[in-house]
Amino acid sequence: MEQLPFIYSKTIAWRLGRHLTFWLLWFFFQLLLYSFSPSPVLQRQPFGHRLLITLPETLIYLIPSLFLAYSLMYLVIPRQVIPGQYVLATLCAVVLILLTAVLSASLSMTIIDYFRHQLADKVSPVVASEPHPAFSIQFGVAMLAGLRGSITVGGVAAAIHLLKCFQEKQQAAIQLEKEKAKAELQMLKAQLHPHFLFNTLNTIYSLTQDVSEKASGMILGLSHLLRYILYECNQPLVPLQKELTMISDYLQLEKARYDQGLDMVVQLPKTTHHLVAPLLLLPFIENAFKHGASRMIENPWISLSVTLQDDRLAMKLINGKPARHAPSLPGIGIANVRKRLALSYPNQHELAIHEEEEMYIVNLTLSLTHAYLESVNSVYNGVAD
Repeated sequence: MEQLPFIYSKTIAWRLGRHLTFWLLWFFFQLLLYSFSPSPVLQRQPFGHRLLITLPETLIYLIPSLFLAYSLMYLVIPRQVIPGQYVLATLCAVVLILLTAVLSASLSMTIIDYFRHQLADKVSPVVASEPHPAFSIQFGVAMLAGLRGSITVGGVAAAIHLLKCFQEKQQAAIQLEKEKAKAELQMLKAQLHPHFLFNTLNTIYSLTQDVSEKASGMILGLSHLLRYILYECNQPLVPLQKELTMISDYLQLEKARYDQGLDMVVQLPKTTHHLVAPLLLLPFIENAFKHGASRMIENPWISLSVTLQDDRLAMKLINGKPARHAPSLPGIGIANVRKRLALSYPNQHELAIHEEEEMYIVNLTLSLTHAYLESVNSVYNGVAD
């Protein structure tokens, strides 16, 4: 895609270039087409004169074509077609076509008709004085005539735009798969065998039970955390309750590290039957400790609130910021989460990260899937297969 900037680049210069090229080509095509009109007035003129005569008419007829094309490209396709609302998209397209027909007929019966009468008076007064059909018939014919060109160019422009949207989405999915495969390869290179890891943790846990209850509790929490990450996060969706339990275990481990020096307020929903993409909330909480609590010399604090209303999850995370700190570059963890949100929850999430004078604030809302609905869909898909 980077090798074809004229087609895929989103910079202003390239976008203006390809749009102007498209409409110039269409304009010259229509200009030639109108110059061969069967009108007796035009047929008496040389070809060069015919081009000059039909030039204003061609320019005016571009208005309904532009209206239909850009309405389809930037209203119907991104808001109805891409999200899969095909019935609504069809209705909107029909309404836009009717509006285009009315606009085209109005221009034809007013401005264009005026120019035609002026031309007829100069070239052939006999033709200009010929009787005209009824207004309703003229308006209907004008609607059909105007739609002939507008639907063609609007359909071509919309098809090109739709093809680009699907190709960009496919390229983004391929890129994400490559990044995921690369991350998994790096993880495989670095990780110990899970059985060895958990057996070792169990041994240390049994040895520390009689020595330090706090140390054994931390080892048990770490074991639960690692088990969840290694064994249960390989699915696209996991129970939200398990995700919240993992977050609670992680917060307890962090709190134990700080002993009594960390002021932490946590509010999590008690029970839930929803599903969520795994490890989606954890990077924000890790950042709260990395860039906040761990750098504060006095009184580090974190406030986490996760609420659930119907199928809407809302997370509000606030943490203190050190008085003196060097500007930090955006982490790769948050960038990856943004990509995952865009792919897993398109048009179903809102993320806002604010840096205030004394604190960082993260607000995230998600539209979740209910576990019951997911199980019904799985059964339906299994029967369909």
